[in-house]
Amino acid sequence: MGRRGLPRTVHRSPRLPQGREFAQTVAESARDVFHPLIVITRGLQALAVSGRRRWAETPRERRGSAVLLAASCLAIVALVPYGPPLATVSLLAAGAWAGRARRTQRTQDPEPAEAARLQALYEALVPYLSDPQDPRPLYEHGGSWRKAFDEYVFDDRGRLAALQLRYPGWFTDGENASRARIEQLLRLKAGRDREYGFDWDESANRLCLTVLPPLPTDVRAQRFVTAPGETVLGFTDPEAVQRTLPVADGDELHDASPVVWRTGPRSAEPHLLALGRPGAGVTTLLRSVLLQALPHGDAVIVDGGGTGEYAALAGRHGVLAVESSLTGALAVLEWAGHETERRLMAVNSARQQGHPVPEDARRPLWIVVDRPVALSRLAAAQGRPDPQMLLQVPLFNGRVANVTVAIGEQLDAEGLLDAQVRTQALARVLLGGVTSEQVLAALGTPARSTTVDDVPPGRGYARLGSGPVHRLQVPATPDPYDEDAGEAQRQAVLDLLPEAVFPTVPTTPAYPAADQAT
Repeated sequence: MGRRGLPRTVHRSPRLPQGREFAQTVAESARDVFHPLIVITRGLQALAVSGRRRWAETPRERRGSAVLLAASCLAIVALVPYGPPLATVSLLAAGAWAGRARRTQRTQDPEPAEAARLQALYEALVPYLSDPQDPRPLYEHGGSWRKAFDEYVFDDRGRLAALQLRYPGWFTDGENASRARIEQLLRLKAGRDREYGFDWDESANRLCLTVLPPLPTDVRAQRFVTAPGETVLGFTDPEAVQRTLPVADGDELHDASPVVWRTGPRSAEPHLLALGRPGAGVTTLLRSVLLQALPHGDAVIVDGGGTGEYAALAGRHGVLAVESSLTGALAVLEWAGHETERRLMAVNSARQQGHPVPEDARRPLWIVVDRPVALSRLAAAQGRPDPQMLLQVPLFNGRVANVTVAIGEQLDAEGLLDAQVRTQALARVLLGGVTSEQVLAALGTPARSTTVDDVPPGRGYARLGSGPVHRLQVPATPDPYDEDAGEAQRQAVLDLLPEAVFPTVPTTPAYPAADQAT
């Protein structure tokens, strides 16, 4: 103690951070030291996830060639001088770049209105992603959105355009119902008038939400660059498929990402079922499929609605019949069943004798039936055979006999379709403004994006076999005799119509038998 009357000088050392401040300082120092390693590790993980996803999306028939190509590249790298070190450096550089690309897009604090939106979204997620027994809750009442939202992007109008959030490890992200609740909530909070894509990363417990751009609706019917046996159902998002096609838009060409359906003896989904609301574009889809199939095969058409939507195809080369009456439909479908059996016997005989398959059995035959439930109801009222029962032989044996069945029906009549139709038609298309429950019921798995109520004609979803669900926009293929359609679209369909001929009606025992039954 100093002498009285003199001020006492107190020397204090600088205050050291304690508790949370000290831990935060240590964490920041460690982050600065190990930041390059963290970036490279994160990038390598991203590359591994992307490679696994691409491998899962690669068709099985192409996996062998992909493995052979990868093995060849590895062998070349191993034989080249300094090849392994250079390959290692290149891999680390790619990981660093991928990790840098995945860094947060949040470069500055959001505006007060944007922060309020994020906080409201966080509080809405608390009842779904919180647990009283969680010792370190990520979502809690009164918490902050900053500890749960890693990345966010707002557009020029102040609306949420992208969001990456973390969720607890105990959340049941493998159940469709749990996912649907979170997706529906995010859609309501971010805006109902837009489509949102969801990317669930189960390994990292992260969910990425992005606003999906609208699919182009100005693609008209045209000759697409495809191989025989390939049919373009429509176009989807560029990141959803690994293929592009040149598409003509007036005098200009641009690339588009198609949903390609493969038919024929080696197809895993040889038959198509298209469902949709009235006016959603199911008939447009079937007409587009026919215009792509007729240059390489023959077709019989049954118009159960009787609206005359296929009148422009009557009498054209390759179109064997266009029927809308019950009597004509029964005759055509019975002939198609006998023709399938004849082709099947021809194929089996040729294989047993070691001869090539005859040309009349190799040329594709298409059976297109629009609204079969209407014909089934009419047949039941008149005590006639059900037309859907006549499709069983083509559905069961069509793949071997090179016979393809394409069926279109309204969504509210799906329950009246024959069980064999729903079982054998593994290529599915759902058109119109539908709900997520309807997508799950019709396609067997939920879509990766939310649905909207107001959609243009030909807009929907497609799934081929056990593959993922793709957003789909069918090419504009209106009835060329419809005066309400655009002139350019009608002219495009007229240019694709086969030349008019006088078709020969197939003469088989099926037609006299059907006439006698009537």
